[in-house]
Amino acid sequence: MAENMKTKPPMGGMGHGPGRGRVVEKAKDFKGTTKKLIRDYLANYKIAILIVLIFAVGSTIFAVVGPKILGNATTEVFNGIIAKIQGTGGIDFNKILTILVTLLGLYLLSALFSLIQGFTMTGVAQKITYQLRNDLVKKINKLPMNYFDKKTNGEVLSVISNDIDTLSQNLNQSITQIITSICTLIGILIMMFSISWEMTLVSLVILPVTIIVVGFVVSKSQKYFKAQQDYLGHVNGQVEEIYGGHNIVKVFNGEEKAIKEFKKANSELYRSAWKSQFLSGLMHPLMNFIGNVGYVAVAILGGYLAVQGKITVGNIQSFIQYNRQFTQPINQIAQVSNMLQAMVASAERVFEFLEEKEEEPSTLEPLSTEGLKGNIKFDHVHFGYSDDKIIINDFSADIKDGQKIAIVGPTGAGKTTMVKLLMRFYDVNSGAILIDGHNIKDFDRGELRKMFGMVLQDTWLFGGTVKDNIRYGRPEANDNEVIEAAKAAHVHHFIKTLPNAYDMIINEESNNISAGQKQLLTIARVILADPKILILDEATSSIDTRTEIQIQAAMDNLMKGRTSFIIAHRLSTIKNADLILVMDHGDIVEQGTHEELLEKDGFYAKLYNSQFEDGNDEVE
Repeated sequence: MAENMKTKPPMGGMGHGPGRGRVVEKAKDFKGTTKKLIRDYLANYKIAILIVLIFAVGSTIFAVVGPKILGNATTEVFNGIIAKIQGTGGIDFNKILTILVTLLGLYLLSALFSLIQGFTMTGVAQKITYQLRNDLVKKINKLPMNYFDKKTNGEVLSVISNDIDTLSQNLNQSITQIITSICTLIGILIMMFSISWEMTLVSLVILPVTIIVVGFVVSKSQKYFKAQQDYLGHVNGQVEEIYGGHNIVKVFNGEEKAIKEFKKANSELYRSAWKSQFLSGLMHPLMNFIGNVGYVAVAILGGYLAVQGKITVGNIQSFIQYNRQFTQPINQIAQVSNMLQAMVASAERVFEFLEEKEEEPSTLEPLSTEGLKGNIKFDHVHFGYSDDKIIINDFSADIKDGQKIAIVGPTGAGKTTMVKLLMRFYDVNSGAILIDGHNIKDFDRGELRKMFGMVLQDTWLFGGTVKDNIRYGRPEANDNEVIEAAKAAHVHHFIKTLPNAYDMIINEESNNISAGQKQLLTIARVILADPKILILDEATSSIDTRTEIQIQAAMDNLMKGRTSFIIAHRLSTIKNADLILVMDHGDIVEQGTHEELLEKDGFYAKLYNSQFEDGNDEVE
């Protein structure tokens, strides 16, 4: 059964750079996770990362030197104009051309270096992502079933998809941006001091003012962004809930109530979103104002120094360019810090998943399953999903090969749990399960499960052809064998009516295949696999009565000579079972044939009679 997952959409930031103003998730162990990421993954690409470092530094240096050289061209033009006015000379266009060609060459080199480091870092990030995804898929197949009892499908999928994507994107961007931002910041400071230490000090005085203003606005807006995220989740959840059950709302005239609740949540979202967006909108004009004040101060001081002959006009132009660029690497570093937090938080969840306790390994010298007939014995089995909550108490049963065993009882009695123990999805707390006298723990799990064919209440089909879905348990089967299995499951006629018949592409969401028809396809899959032991867990629950009658004979023929376990709520379907095990609260309270159990007039008889007295055929 597909699981519905409710997720909160990402919250909007301030619109002036990624991550600004957003509530950023922080890692529980930033330092430890970062060390692990470097040690186990990034360290494998030392040479590539060294190339990234060298070319990122080179690209930054070439870009930073540019304004100073451009300032020299401006100085030449200014000096030439003054000389012409004074009649002592003119503009040296050859020298200016040489300067501009040099500048163009530097910018081309910077672009080339940036391209090389970007290409290299993208390759590293994607290789690490590829490796992590492979590690995660391998890990999933090694985890015990009780892990998935504690985690939802959405949580597991989020690690494999969302966290890996976040890690990949931020890893690619953050490393190069940290290098270039730090190099740019250092380079700009050096160039500014080389032009004028007085003007540099004036520029640096403006920096603390900027940090204080930004910090104040962010501290005020952060709580409103958090509230906006929360209320956005409430509004989306309410819309999903109301329109998911739209018919029920209509039936019970709940429209007015739904509208009233939505208006309340929407009003809260409006207030928090308005405040957060207003405060974030202040950031840009405030920073522009402070920056312009700084430019005015620099221009006044630069003009004074030029009059004093301490600085050239071209250097003033270069300095103003550097001054404009100075805050960019600071903003980038702030943004990268958010990216790093998100990246390490994602890496932390990935590593936690990879470090989960794995399923206990199979025996080092597993027994072969060849020649086993299917005699099964439950020997005083005790089991609980947690040690303090035992649900199977002293379960014993002796089943001969070829017998058809029905397991019945109310919900929560432990019926499906017994089958999970048999296939070693879980191991017993105490006692033993034997197949032909051998403890199932002495077999390799994979080999043991090849003996079983299972049809569950919840159907599972993958994206592929009808033929491939039936052939899933036995890939080497030919087309004729697939068709025979479909006929035995009474689904061949239906398949022939589909477009492209056995070659039609289907998936779990196919709206042209009913639940019952999907169930028939899974039954055909088991028939083709030809297992020694069958497990039918509510296998006909999605099939109408007429279809059920049609396949009952085929199922009876299939079960001949095979040990079969049938878990059923509809007791009318297991009248001809060789042995019926009646379970309640983890214990077998009665066992025998259908007629014997009715004669006892005990727990089974009450279950059976209640289905017909209440006018239905299912035990609740």
